[in-house]
Amino acid sequence: MHRPRPSAPRRARATRAAAGLTALALAASGAVAAATTAAAAPTAHLTATTAATIPTPDSPNGDAALNGYRNVGYFMSWAPENYGYTVRDFVESGQAEQITHVNYAFGNIHPTDLTCFLADAPGTPEPGGNDGAGDAQADFVRAVSAEDSVDGVADEPGQALAGNFNQLRKLKEEHPDTKVLMSLGGWTWSKFFSKAAATPESREKFVASCIDLYIDGNLPVIDGRGGPGAAAGLFDGIDVDWEWPGAPDWSQHPENHVDPVNDKANFTALLAEFRKQLDERGAAQGKDYLLSAYIPVSPTVVNAGWDAPTIFDYLDYGNMQGYDLHGGWSPNLAGHQANLHDTSQPGTISLEDGIDLYLSRGVDPAQLTLGIPAFGRGWSGVEAGDSNGAWQPAAGVAPGTYEAGNKQYFELRDHGTEYFDEVSGASWRYDGDQWWSVDTPRAVEFKASWITEKGLGGSMFWDLAGDYEDELVGTAADVYRAAPAGPVDPTAPGSCFPGWDRSTSYVGGRVVSHEGVNYRAAWWVRTNVPGTEKWYPAWRVVGTCA
Repeated sequence: MHRPRPSAPRRARATRAAAGLTALALAASGAVAAATTAAAAPTAHLTATTAATIPTPDSPNGDAALNGYRNVGYFMSWAPENYGYTVRDFVESGQAEQITHVNYAFGNIHPTDLTCFLADAPGTPEPGGNDGAGDAQADFVRAVSAEDSVDGVADEPGQALAGNFNQLRKLKEEHPDTKVLMSLGGWTWSKFFSKAAATPESREKFVASCIDLYIDGNLPVIDGRGGPGAAAGLFDGIDVDWEWPGAPDWSQHPENHVDPVNDKANFTALLAEFRKQLDERGAAQGKDYLLSAYIPVSPTVVNAGWDAPTIFDYLDYGNMQGYDLHGGWSPNLAGHQANLHDTSQPGTISLEDGIDLYLSRGVDPAQLTLGIPAFGRGWSGVEAGDSNGAWQPAAGVAPGTYEAGNKQYFELRDHGTEYFDEVSGASWRYDGDQWWSVDTPRAVEFKASWITEKGLGGSMFWDLAGDYEDELVGTAADVYRAAPAGPVDPTAPGSCFPGWDRSTSYVGGRVVSHEGVNYRAAWWVRTNVPGTEKWYPAWRVVGTCA
């Protein structure tokens, strides 16, 4: 799960303190590894990035790719203050060279207005403590020092845009092909999704508010910052992280509003409304805005709220949860939280099971991005058994940084001995007492290679702060660069495609040119004339044709 922690203790930048990610299991997981081998970690991937200013191209293209693959990373709004990880760190570590899409986490939903909003109101752990919560200070108000700024220039008084938003804008100036999306919801802030999606009127209002705030950049005025258009042009789309529509109580945040009867249909309609309004805004601007979603791995959760493949008519792609298959909610059994393949442990699932479920329902593999954790889940008092601790009894959950049983990857990279099991596609580190399920560079290489073989669209990392030395995201990027070109094929600015032909049938994803504009088919289409449809157009604008 993706959980905002606005009330977590704050740490100075120099400490680089890690923070755990709290999550609720979506399925029991794991199996005793059939064959385990101690493995030396591959050489860390670390690339220095120069701080040259690169002009932003006038590119209408919505998507981005690295040799035909997406490499998505979540940047947490609270990372600079809580973890000492800044957008500048993202650039200087080399991560910015490896990541194609940055999802900024998270945006909240107003408890009564049911709109997107920004507020200077930190959340609290009490019931209802996150209703109306927001961290506008981190988002766009707090001044960033020259030391922490991407370009070495400090924020000044009177600047309309400061904080993380301004740093992300500077990131895009240096890396103009990187796409930045606003991620809505997450584990803690999904509480009011169900209400916001409940009626056509509430959906239209909610989506319009999100586009006004994040796409048009009309920020509230707080402490002299913000105002109309202050963040215009920053975000290239919206990432919907509703956890989880219609799903059973065991999968939900305890305060979530859930409508098990209607959430599934309402969620599909909500995505359709996002697609409609984003396309309308894009058509007016000659730009293709992205729409993605964080999608579950559990079949129970998928069946409850995710109408696949229909929702993928509206989504550009989905980032599938690639972790939390097992964790501290089972305190006396150490096991894999992110095994790629099935294991012999009863009652468990694998990431491959999740991907295959979507594929079996007709989802285009290019629209599926596999999540990879940059954090670990651990147990203490673990017996070695005959599997180097995998699926062995444990005395309890291991101590964590911010929460028990949870540490960032960089805290675990030298813990004990590294093990990797090719049968389950899982790695862990074990010192004879503490056993940590954590993806190592070897596991990431294994998964990224599988992604290329499967024809998937790429990978997603939660979260970038956990891999601040660019070992995991860089490993995935290296695999993609070395592989045959992947299925994601962004449109080059100004390129022309074969002209639209009324007598031709087009499958979803095909791009045509018509009257100086490029369009991508959202689904199978034949006689619809590009550019003439007002509601739910079959042809979506992806740029101009010179």
